[in-house]
Amino acid sequence: MTDRSGIFAGDDPFQIARDWLAEAEKTEVNDPNAIALSTVDSNGLPNARMVLLKDIEDGAFVFYTNYESAKAGELDQAGKAAFVMHWKSLRRQIRVRGIVTREDGPQADEYYHSRSLKSRLGAWASRQSQPLSSRTALMAEVAKVTAQHGPNPARPPFWGGFRITPVEIEFWADGAFRLHDRFVWRRENANENWDVQRLNP
Repeated sequence: MTDRSGIFAGDDPFQIARDWLAEAEKTEVNDPNAIALSTVDSNGLPNARMVLLKDIEDGAFVFYTNYESAKAGELDQAGKAAFVMHWKSLRRQIRVRGIVTREDGPQADEYYHSRSLKSRLGAWASRQSQPLSSRTALMAEVAKVTAQHGPNPARPPFWGGFRITPVEIEFWADGAFRLHDRFVWRRENANENWDVQRLNP
């Protein structure tokens, strides 16, 4: 057994993650749900970028993006991803590695329709990750899709969610003299029970 207590206590890593995020929402100035998402391309070259985590489910982490983007192509190709969520104000971070699947159904529709109209139209207008001649060209495309889709656009077929089902979650908290507290939850697959270990700083 590990000597987990305080902020590390509990038998559900997803609830611990939700609790930490709720704390961060009170202290982080901007985007407490920002994650640094890591993928690899077809040559195995790593890639990383910031995206916004939109849901911590009972068994997975969910975010949304353009399916024609570089990140989506890499996620579809590898079927695996990792991310780190870091809160400077709390001096904590969560690291996740897992299996990726698309969220392309009613849940994606619901989230898309919860966004501002400008964001929904922007999703139609942007050919994410593709070369762009100028900002003027982008704004012209926004005007075009606004005329085409009106005030209540449907979710684009090329836009939706990704769900990361973790096989590893690490919770890290800053400690005095760099003697940090680290606990890693590991399992072979989503159907297995978690094994929890304390790690050296």
